[in-house]
Amino acid sequence: MNAILTVAWKEFRDDFRNRWTVALTALFALLALGIAWFGGAAAGRIGFTSFDATLASLTTLGAFVIPLIGLLIAYDTIVGERDDGTLLLMLSYPLARGQLVGGKFLGHCAALAAATLAGFTLAVAIMQVMQPSAQTLAAWLYIGRFILSASLLGASFVGLACLISVLTTSKSRAAGLALIGWLASVVLFDLALLALLVVSGGNPIERAVYPYLLLLNPVDVFRLVNLAALGNGAGNELLTGMTAGHAYPAALLYGALLAWAALPFAWAALAFRSKEV
Repeated sequence: MNAILTVAWKEFRDDFRNRWTVALTALFALLALGIAWFGGAAAGRIGFTSFDATLASLTTLGAFVIPLIGLLIAYDTIVGERDDGTLLLMLSYPLARGQLVGGKFLGHCAALAAATLAGFTLAVAIMQVMQPSAQTLAAWLYIGRFILSASLLGASFVGLACLISVLTTSKSRAAGLALIGWLASVVLFDLALLALLVVSGGNPIERAVYPYLLLLNPVDVFRLVNLAALGNGAGNELLTGMTAGHAYPAALLYGALLAWAALPFAWAALAFRSKEV
């Protein structure tokens, strides 16, 4: 366990040392504030809108940005060490392969979670000051739910990036597969589900199955955690309409996010144990 924590601490420090994570924190804060301030521009209003609408906009932002960042900071976790010629050196230490992958996974997850926490919390704190009506316990519970689910979403894509890094043989190929994974999860999956609904005409069987198909994509699970709790009227009518008012237990949604974080990492650890270096 100490070896895993040592590797994780090294990766965490490296992420901040190269200023990538600091820039990511600033990006989260600026984008969140920008969306919150200009979110009502289409309706002719400039300034902070309702808290629910702002949180819905932040969820949409997080669904696009967090998976991409998770993939980009971890796609070269193993293949980068191999290309740099340092992988054999690291494995010459009293460090098991599973410990190496586990430490890198935890370090990147911690760095992404810290950036998410700092960036979005800063933006939301400013919004709370500007919107006294949103200074309630319920609002902070929504914020806590958002930060937790965003961190789990990031961990899901860090795990996917670790798997890609283990299975590929070059950094360029790993980067390409990471971008394909982001496009498939964030854009193509939902398009495929919508096309399926259109082609089938939304028959009763498919409408019953559709809400559970969303659990096959961590991005959609993240949206469900945050948007389903807001109900209608916060700009998320499309999601609530597509799920036909289906009730998702919180344990099911968080369990799905945890599974999406754990399974790719477990696959990466198992694959790395039998892979020649």
